Amino acid sequence: MNDLLKKGFLLGLGAAVTSKEKFESKVKQLVDKNELTQEQAKAVLQQFIEKGETKKGEWQAQQYEQMKKFAQEIGLATKEDINELRARITELESKLEEK
Repeated sequence: MNDLLKKGFLLGLGAAVTSKEKFESKVKQLVDKNELTQEQAKAVLQQFIEKGETKKGEWQAQQYEQMKKFAQEIGLATKEDINELRARITELESKLEEK
């Protein structure tokens, strides 16, 4: 399953890089045709990058939730589960020491 997630991530990364390159090429063409100034092109590229960063964060959050759901479905313990068990063990050990 890890390999599948890795391949999906690399596919998305490749698509993003290709899209960015195509977008930059298109903006350069507009500058060359004097349809955009250099300043406007920089602003457009900056907006594109900012939107990409926002989407990246959203994508990561969705991936985290999907992985968490998958882990629950197959019965894997999460970090939260393990930390909760550790806390319970510590509590039980301290109760045993008191006796």
